[in-house]
Amino acid sequence: MMRKVLLALSLLMCVGLTSAQEEPRTFYMGFTPFPYAITLDAVNFTYQHIEQDADLIVHHFDSGVPWIEALNGEAYHPNMMNDWSWRRSQVPEDHQLLVTVTPISITRDGLAPYHGEAEDMPLTAPFDSYSFDTPEVIEAFINYCNTTIEYFEPDMFVFGIEVNLLMKLRPDVWDAYMVLHREVYTTLKATYPDLPIMVSLTGIDLLPGYTDADHDDQMRALEDILPYTDYVGLSVYPYMTAYMTREIPYDMFDDLAVLIDKPLAVTETGYPAQSFRVSEGADLYFESDEGKQADYIRYLLESAQEHQFRFVVNFVLRDYDALWEEIGGREDLTIVWRDTGLYDEDGNERESLQIWREWLARQ
Repeated sequence: MMRKVLLALSLLMCVGLTSAQEEPRTFYMGFTPFPYAITLDAVNFTYQHIEQDADLIVHHFDSGVPWIEALNGEAYHPNMMNDWSWRRSQVPEDHQLLVTVTPISITRDGLAPYHGEAEDMPLTAPFDSYSFDTPEVIEAFINYCNTTIEYFEPDMFVFGIEVNLLMKLRPDVWDAYMVLHREVYTTLKATYPDLPIMVSLTGIDLLPGYTDADHDDQMRALEDILPYTDYVGLSVYPYMTAYMTREIPYDMFDDLAVLIDKPLAVTETGYPAQSFRVSEGADLYFESDEGKQADYIRYLLESAQEHQFRFVVNFVLRDYDALWEEIGGREDLTIVWRDTGLYDEDGNERESLQIWREWLARQ
């Protein structure tokens, strides 16, 4: 009798273990098509591996808004539309599509520049004198969002990238931004009630002691935003905090989940698999390796499952050493994300990619 009991318990343990291992994944996994070099081969490699190593692709537009055309209902520049056409054609049929745009500059301290013939063009009159709450800015940005949604037909849409950095860097314009934010969200939700619409925040600035952000200001920004976003997207780079690469803050996602009473998603993240130095404006050395990156990716995906994130995006698929060299090879902010790919600069698979694929294999 005892032998039968022990056998039954053993079988139950095996069944429990198998069930835990096969627990369905609660989140999508993706990358942006950020290329590792300015070559067609680099672009093709990136898209091909997004197709095989992800079930979500992110088109991330953070280089200006066609303000004039959007306001006047005019066609966008052919250069912009050619890029859009290519991107739309490269979305795998079985992948979710996330599209992100923003009215805030990439420096997160003012109105986004103009996207005309090229990206990041200077604002011209009258937009160079407008603020976030100027009616023409609000109208133009809503038109731009509508056009983007209609063109790409995304499964999820971000209308502001790392918006709480504006509170950190320019608290004097925050109230004006919120006028735009509320109007954009309420208008888009009325038009697209079934489309998840959100903004992203720098998660590290929401947690006290991680950065030099004023915590009260960040809590006010979060309180202002929460009623006007379906999910809270998190831009999370834990090594760009007081922890640097000395340790991974393993309570980070728990703390963010407690703080935010909305569905969470990781709109962008990464962790370096190699050491690097930032010497411009500071002298900081970040010591890291493939093992540390693998530890972070494991923690990230386990946390995503535990807290039922909607999706997780590792921004860089493959290290962009070649691109970094082409743009000057400086030890400034361009180096900070260089080694965060799950493929190294030569296209070799990293340990973190195996962890990523194990999770991707789950239904």
